[in-house]
Amino acid sequence: MTEAGPTGRSAGGSYAPRIGAERLIAASRVLLAAFSLVALSADPYIPATHAQEASILALGYLVYALVVASVVWLAHEPPLVRLGFLTHLIDLTLFSILWYLTEGPTGPFFMYFTFALVAATLRWQWPGTMWTAAASLIAFNGIGLYASEVLNDPAFDENRFIIRNVYLAVMAALVGYLGAYEERRRRQMSELAAWPRAAAGDTCVPRPELLESAARILAAPRVLLTWEESDEPWLHLASWDGGRVRSWREAPETFQPPVAEPMTDVPFLSKDVTAPSPVLRCHASPGPRRRHGSPIHPALQSRFDMRAVLCLPLLGECMQGHLFVLDKQRMTWDDLLLGEVVAHEVASSMEQSLLSRRLRQAAVTEERIRLSRDLHDGVLQSLTGAALQLEAVHRLLENQPGEARDRLAAIQRLVAEEQRDLRYFIRDSRMTRLGLGEGSAGLHVGLRRLTQRLETIWGLRVALQLERLDDRASDALAYDVCLIVHEALVNAARHAAASEVGVAVGTMNGHLRVVVTDNGHGFPFQGDYDHEALTTLHLGPVMLKKRVESIGGTLAIRSTPAGARLEVLLPRNPRES
Repeated sequence: MTEAGPTGRSAGGSYAPRIGAERLIAASRVLLAAFSLVALSADPYIPATHAQEASILALGYLVYALVVASVVWLAHEPPLVRLGFLTHLIDLTLFSILWYLTEGPTGPFFMYFTFALVAATLRWQWPGTMWTAAASLIAFNGIGLYASEVLNDPAFDENRFIIRNVYLAVMAALVGYLGAYEERRRRQMSELAAWPRAAAGDTCVPRPELLESAARILAAPRVLLTWEESDEPWLHLASWDGGRVRSWREAPETFQPPVAEPMTDVPFLSKDVTAPSPVLRCHASPGPRRRHGSPIHPALQSRFDMRAVLCLPLLGECMQGHLFVLDKQRMTWDDLLLGEVVAHEVASSMEQSLLSRRLRQAAVTEERIRLSRDLHDGVLQSLTGAALQLEAVHRLLENQPGEARDRLAAIQRLVAEEQRDLRYFIRDSRMTRLGLGEGSAGLHVGLRRLTQRLETIWGLRVALQLERLDDRASDALAYDVCLIVHEALVNAARHAAASEVGVAVGTMNGHLRVVVTDNGHGFPFQGDYDHEALTTLHLGPVMLKKRVESIGGTLAIRSTPAGARLEVLLPRNPRES
């Protein structure tokens, strides 16, 4: 919550802990009021004509301070946060009256105005300090002129009066400067807290907002970013200059290395890197150090006309680089420490963007692999079978034209079905092939249609043994089970010259179990092999193994000259492929 101060400016700035400030002011006001009451009772120099009025006023101020402190400390959201201006005016008024009732311009209660200056700084930073100082000087000089010109007070000391005027002005300037310094730090912290967040799908490296935020926080006219990515042989560069952002890349040897080897991972600043022996202020273990030398590659320094430089390393898993803050005058150790925080934010944001880009590329690659596998297991193998059937038709045309026409009609139906499935596939990569519905009924229907089709294409006799599943776990597995069976049957017919195949689908030990047996001549290898042995020895059908592995399953093969047996175990809750 912010509050408009008397200057019309937001009293909170970009960030202001007003509740904490009000509590500190309230506690200090109680102490000030209590000591004021003690001072009035113990000071022998208070004019007797106003002693009683001053004591009553000090006692009333103490009561007022206690009431305000109670409200501020006990309330969850102190209502006096909104009344800061009012309480500030009350303080200034009471201070002026109490000051007048005691010793006037030369009295010790002049110090009360220092409390008012500090309170104004805590509430409204340096603008509050300035208008409070102006109000205090007007009150101070008004009371002084009244005492000297109207009352002709013989105790009035003109020299002390002038000195205290100067003292008040100096105090106002000092406290105002501290307020401005604190406000600048708060603004920097607020801007760091509001560091640009990566948007969903954002893969731009670096995003223009990063360089702009870095330049704004560090108050730099120019910013240069150089980095190398671990998987690319390029030196990337991006610059921000007065709102203009450029990015490009160079051959690595162009500025190799951008920063000299001893200083690659060390933050440093130099007020003039063009000097014969530049002085470098470094932040290195165990503490700040000074070094001499030219740490920046001459070609890089010349191209960007570097003079005053703050160099900050960027260290990440996907990239390594440097952030150069250029042309900032009067750089200090504070800039070096703040720059390290900014560099950390820049590196983290770039890492996130690079990782996002790599994840997207990996997802695209994985989807292409899955697409090729699905096409291989489905449409492509069906077209291969159709091609073989066409060869058989060609041999039947002369002697058995009727049989040839029947086979051509069957091939035509096959091509139409594959065309339909391919259209589904283009529309939805997890297509509802083979008329798959929900539950085990959908799986059973799909397998029956699949085997009927393959019997027609490859001339197989398929015996199905399907266990009735009593849950919906097969919903997620039906698509992959059909493709696994499709691959196994085509391999048996095409590579093992099998004429009869048995397919059994059921459950075992919480897994879905698919067993395919055939009467072909087996695989090129003989014996029993589990999934680990098949993987280690690089045996078995590659596409089938990849599909089984993609859903967390295992494959075991028994191969003999009289046929082969494939056993696939799939988890009931498969992971996404």
